[in-house]
Amino acid sequence: MKDAIYGGVNAAVLTAMGPDLTPDLDRMAAHAKWLLATGCNGLGVLGTTGEANSFGLHERKAILEGLIARGIPAAKMMPGTGCASLTDSVELTKHARDAGCPGVLMLPPFYYKAPSDDGLFAYFSEVVNRVGGGVKIYLYNFPQQSAVPFTLDLLGRLIKAFPGTIKGVKDSSGDYANMQAMVKAFAAEGFEVYSGSDEFLQQILAEGGAGCITAASNANSHWGGIVYAKRTGSEADAAQAVLTATRRAATSVPLISGLREIIARSTGDAGWRVIRPPHLPLTQEQADKVWAAWSAAGAIPLPGLSPAKAAAE
Repeated sequence: MKDAIYGGVNAAVLTAMGPDLTPDLDRMAAHAKWLLATGCNGLGVLGTTGEANSFGLHERKAILEGLIARGIPAAKMMPGTGCASLTDSVELTKHARDAGCPGVLMLPPFYYKAPSDDGLFAYFSEVVNRVGGGVKIYLYNFPQQSAVPFTLDLLGRLIKAFPGTIKGVKDSSGDYANMQAMVKAFAAEGFEVYSGSDEFLQQILAEGGAGCITAASNANSHWGGIVYAKRTGSEADAAQAVLTATRRAATSVPLISGLREIIARSTGDAGWRVIRPPHLPLTQEQADKVWAAWSAAGAIPLPGLSPAKAAAE
């Protein structure tokens, strides 16, 4: 898709933490800089992989502000701002807009299960109207986590009601036919569809999608960048094979903990294993399993600058 604001490879960035479970913004910013130098076009911060819903509003604001203060361009970030509370979603979205982010990624209100499309339409209408413009909203379709899917009918209503504001979707459903249907229905209107799984990047680009926003891009973005640049041909096909294999490796254990282990081993920085409860670090058996699978996928060592080296620059 031409002119997509976040077109390409976007990492769902891990949130680095110190031993006391507070955000480690120096480590996180160094990682973000490395990602932008190693195949990423943009950064999805404070999403599922970034453990956004383990942080309070003041912490989420401070993380975004701290990354910008450390040299991460606001224009490259798509912060997660979707909360169960309407007013929290509005507050975080206004904050991201005022910080200079062009767009936000918004979960549906996820506490109450099985809301109607009319109820969801009313919720997002209220968010858009209260925010008052100046920022694009990307909807986050992750029914396995939120238990609240976005139907095509609801997307169509929102796009029609708020053209140019409801700008796209991250589809983490794992259902490629659903992503394909979104592209076919709405891409011609400038609606950006991003795959939440690395294994679909090459396919979704060929369909007219905008790219991907994925957890495994924390460590496989080099190969995602090749797929986005080349699209077709032997080099792109080989890079897509690495993306698919690394995604499967990362999901062979609890995903967020597994990616932390991969980054910790790749950089020699054990601090990456720190994670907020209820998530836990991997057991030794799990850690060895994910590292072996990641290595077998052909993704070791990580190309380009290491995050540890970036931190020293």
